[in-house]
Amino acid sequence: MNRIVVASLLAASALVSVAKAQDVPTIRVGWTIPAEEAKYWMMRRPDKFPNLGKTYKIEWSQFQGTSPMSQALIAGALDCATQGVLPIAQGMDKDTFAVYVVGQHVGEKPGSFSVYWAVKDDSPIKTVADLKGKTVGISIIGGGTHGPFNLMLKRAGLDPEKDIKLVEVSFSLSEDALRAGRVDSTNMNQPFAARAEAKGGIRKLFALEEALPNIVHIVEACRKDFVDKNPELVRAYVKDFTAALKMALANRTETMQVVSEITKAPIAVLDTYLLKGNDFAREPGGAPNFAGIQAMFDVYTNEKMLSKKLDAGKLKHPSIVAPIE
Repeated sequence: MNRIVVASLLAASALVSVAKAQDVPTIRVGWTIPAEEAKYWMMRRPDKFPNLGKTYKIEWSQFQGTSPMSQALIAGALDCATQGVLPIAQGMDKDTFAVYVVGQHVGEKPGSFSVYWAVKDDSPIKTVADLKGKTVGISIIGGGTHGPFNLMLKRAGLDPEKDIKLVEVSFSLSEDALRAGRVDSTNMNQPFAARAEAKGGIRKLFALEEALPNIVHIVEACRKDFVDKNPELVRAYVKDFTAALKMALANRTETMQVVSEITKAPIAVLDTYLLKGNDFAREPGGAPNFAGIQAMFDVYTNEKMLSKKLDAGKLKHPSIVAPIE
């Protein structure tokens, strides 16, 4: 009889444990590659975050870029995700979805890496004006860098619609397209820029920072309805996001290991740029640069990529925004 009682108690205890585990709230988070070191730390070193898995859980979903994550946010399939500034602006412009920007992954600052357009060393193209009549590559036509790119051309007296032939060339294929002569100039991003520079034979023509300083590339955004309904849950997530980015910046050696585990890139390759002066800028606490986002909104509006002027201040929650200690 005692054995039966003990067995019953153990079974009841197990049921309670399962129920408690099921009660732990879950955030559905989208991620991609590269430049999301905070998330990579949370995925590969979860033991560093005492609340992760106990106070809340994360259901991670990998995507090929930020645009599919925008659609997943709109569909309600994700609660938080990495986003570019343009998809957020387009969502605000069309009233298709509303988010809070709760953190920032990478951007540009004076002295940091800036997305740039390269030409071959022996190219006769010496200035932006020399691009007239040439074939120029860009990662995504109508993408986040397109507005500042147009601005740079206009400053050089070129009409972006008439004076160049613009073609899409992904960052991973930019070096090959340039060396093979399929384009006269094309955009370069890390880690592909570091690889191309190491081989030699190319030079920088201009960088985006010359058109628009302090560009914000990718941020962490959460659906407004989800945040408003689950403020403490999202606060716990942003607190860990803040801690994770600080860990990533404080321990470069371990961060390279973590990034290598996620991306499968050799540490020797990561060591040529990751968290060095030729990498994008990261805020120690992951604080979003709302002024930079506003400047980008204004460029997109001026370039007719948006139908109206937007206010980046609407993206900021009164209290749930990195850094949260």
